[in-house]
Formats: sequence, structure tokens, C-alpha cells
Amino acid sequence: MAKVGIVMGSDSDMPVMAKAAEILDELGISYEMRIISAHREPDEFFEYAKTAEEKGFKVIIAGAGMAAHLPGMCAAIFPMPVIGIPMHTTSLGGRDSLYSIVQMPTGIPVATVAIGGGANAGILAAKILSTSDPQLLDKLKKYTSSLKESVIKKDERLQEVGYKAY
Repeated sequence: MAKVGIVMGSDSDMPVMAKAAEILDELGISYEMRIISAHREPDEFFEYAKTAEEKGFKVIIAGAGMAAHLPGMCAAIFPMPVIGIPMHTTSLGGRDSLYSIVQMPTGIPVATVAIGGGANAGILAAKILSTSDPQLLDKLKKYTSSLKESVIKKDERLQEVGYKAY
């Protein structure tokens, strides 16, 4: 049973949403990924959001560009956390999506990551799930430690070869 739903309105969002899936894969968290347009197929969208809890989802990660309705509508229907990922748009650079997601009405909160922040959405979903899963919390601690080690190795290389050769 999937613990996380990943939903996007268009396949053009896939590169960003895939980053969330990659994090969930790395941490061993099950998910279901779907392309469902709240505007072009509202009946399918409502069915998805209404049945997400009974499917076992604990968190939904929803990507949104342009009108950015997907995360907010998920949050209006799904009773557990929703994480919105604003997509970079050519017209307004993603700020329109970001503003739409963070300006939800009282009672309909959506956690929001940076524009194009797929990896952070996956990490945030894992952190939410880890509040009731000690093994996942241990995996997250190891993941964080690996980030530290990566930076240390990069600095060691910089010190060794200098910035021009880096």
C-alpha cells in the first residue's frame, strides 16, 4: 500500500516530480505517481483526492504550474498533509504558482517547497512520515549525515586542487 501520493497536472512536471520519487525510493517509502488535471478532468481528480485516504496515503505531494489549483484542491479534500511544489513557468517564472499555493484560505493549509523543489518535497514527506516510524527516522538521519559527508569531500577536493581545477 502506497504511503505517499505524487500527483501532477501535466507530464511536463515529470522532471521535478521525479526528484520527489527518487528521494522516496532512496528511503524505501512506497508511493503512487499519477498525472491528473484538476482542470481538464475534474471528475477523475475528485475521485483521486476522495479515495487517497482509503488507499493508505498519509501525504500527497502535488505539483502545480500556471493556475496552481492541484495542491489546494487536494488539501481541500484530503484530510492529511499536502505538500505543494510550485513549477517554474515561462510567463511568471513560477512565482504565480508559489503565491497561489502559499495563499490558501484558512483551514486549507498546504506545505510548500521552493519552485521546482521536488527533492525537498520528498524529504518533507519522509519527515512527516517519520514522526510515527522510528526506522524511517533513522534512515533520514543517515541521509542527512551523507549530505554532510558530501560537502566535506567537496571542500577537501577544493582545498587539494584549488578553485580553477575544481
